[in-house]
Amino acid sequence: MGTQPTTEGRLEAARQALARRAWPEAYERLQEIDAEDPLEPVDLESLGKAAYWTGRPAGAIEATERAYAAHVERGDHERAAFLALTLRRQYATRLAGSIAKGWLGRAERLLEGRPDSVAMGYLAIARGELAWDRGEFEQALSHLERALGIAEGSSDRDLLAWAVMRRGMVQVSMGRLDEGWSLMEEVSAAAVGGELGVYTTGAVFCNVVSMCRDMADFARAREWSDAAKRWCERQAMTGFPGVCRVHRAEVMRLIGAWGEAEQEVRRATVELRDFNPVYAGMAFHELGEVRLRMGDLEAAGEAFRQAHELGEDPQPGLALLQLAEGKPDAAAASIARSLEELTWDRLARARLLPARAEIARAAEDAGTARAAAEELDAIADEFDTAAIRAGVEWAHGLADLAAGDPAGAVRRLRQARQRWQSVDAPYEAAKTGVVLAEAHLADGDREAAAMELRSARAVFDRLGAIPDARRAEELLATAAGGARAELARRTFVFTDVVGSTALIEAIGDEAWQGLKRWHDQALRSCFSQHEGEEVDHAGDGFFVAFPDAGAAAACAIEIQRRLAEHRRQHGFAPQVRVGLHAAEALDLGGDYSGMGVHAAARIGALAGGGEILASAESVLGLHAIASSEPRTVTLKGISEPVQVVSIDWR
Repeated sequence: MGTQPTTEGRLEAARQALARRAWPEAYERLQEIDAEDPLEPVDLESLGKAAYWTGRPAGAIEATERAYAAHVERGDHERAAFLALTLRRQYATRLAGSIAKGWLGRAERLLEGRPDSVAMGYLAIARGELAWDRGEFEQALSHLERALGIAEGSSDRDLLAWAVMRRGMVQVSMGRLDEGWSLMEEVSAAAVGGELGVYTTGAVFCNVVSMCRDMADFARAREWSDAAKRWCERQAMTGFPGVCRVHRAEVMRLIGAWGEAEQEVRRATVELRDFNPVYAGMAFHELGEVRLRMGDLEAAGEAFRQAHELGEDPQPGLALLQLAEGKPDAAAASIARSLEELTWDRLARARLLPARAEIARAAEDAGTARAAAEELDAIADEFDTAAIRAGVEWAHGLADLAAGDPAGAVRRLRQARQRWQSVDAPYEAAKTGVVLAEAHLADGDREAAAMELRSARAVFDRLGAIPDARRAEELLATAAGGARAELARRTFVFTDVVGSTALIEAIGDEAWQGLKRWHDQALRSCFSQHEGEEVDHAGDGFFVAFPDAGAAAACAIEIQRRLAEHRRQHGFAPQVRVGLHAAEALDLGGDYSGMGVHAAARIGALAGGGEILASAESVLGLHAIASSEPRTVTLKGISEPVQVVSIDWR
């Protein structure tokens, strides 16, 4: 029989697992040893760290508290103070604020009168964070400068990173965006280079994404959220990846990738509820925002309720949900309460004030809408970002409409729409376009209103914003000015390039524009050949109406075959999905609206790259068309399930 490994040998194996960041293995080994013979303080710290990264926050706290007590007993006050600060953070994320405050007090007592040390540096950061939370920026910077000085005199890279990062974040809160971002770039380079500890690296990723969100730099935010996701997936950790998902979901929502956002945030709500209730609340908040835009008001309300239970204030979504439910007074009171609680955080106020203006306009309260716009003006003077400037123009446009000045509203809302488009926020741009159309209608310009509404509706259809698409249709009927709008039966086709954002990142903007021109020309040639009527073209997608299903199916097949041939001859062509549905719709003189159009758009969204997906009833009887067996699907915003088939074009 072989000899059993000694305790020291087993500990060495556990320590090697820690060094490899093999958290599950390290946890199991340390837990087993500790059950037989209590671990020494340093190994208890390691057990707490392994418990944290394997999604056992209660176990992490228990092991860290034992290590703290052991260090105190041995007289190592500096290490005990460091662990007290770690416990402060862990209890705070579990919404145990009073206990967290107690651990901060213990750290302060242990370090009182002692010379500068790494633990003293982290204590200075904790004090800086508290001052920052109170809006006392200069005091916060004073504490952080002290932490920075201690860090520069030590070899602790994590302490230096935290001091620089927090200093940059406070600078941003003060409106010093360039200074703040310069500091964040400095610390993010260290994180990307693998120079920092695991927790510090994750915190850097999260905070950089949040800062990009605040500055409406969505392209950069997506890059960082992708980097954070890849980093999390390499770490073999549990729980913390949910934090990355929350930030990624917010970015995906803002750029219009709602399906991806919902998928990420659903996983985050499961991963975070026990691991980090603070971020779990943020995850439910984000889930509610996505569902609200998709028109699922009941599900949005449930998500906002769960966010509130976890301590998150789910605004502005909650107030806008109440407005959508026909409760303007409740919406106004709700957003007002949240703004009253945000005294110093101007960036947070800037995210709520546009909703306050929207609610005030719905209540015909021009004064409140104007006040929101003027406060946004003042914030924009300090934080000159495209998103805040868009909010300024939006709020002023709403105030102008409420005050009976449609011409003034048109000028403001055009600016707002252009600014939202410049930061790649399609939903906000389309929503602004609808209100701009209302201003055009109030000013007597029906043609301009119709043009805005068609563009906005196409975006809403692509995103899956069902209530907004319906509102755009209602206004289109008004813009038609009583012109004879008749029901017409057409076969509607929606096309879309799959993965266009990733493709642009891979080949660059110039190559993408050339590829897009070829794509547009090729598809338009197919439409013309099969008597298709181009209704709308937004981004890299088309909405086309055909006289019958046979022509539509033949065109869709021709599109896929041309793309395949181009791929064979030239080595590459974009993957395009096609959705097809025959139905009656309201013909508004070259435009079409109705549930049949929505169904066609939703079917197109379900198709995969290189696929033609059609409602089964539309191609029934087309004997020349080969297709798969029907399957039943549920389309967002449509109550009855629909049977669809995949057309075999090969």
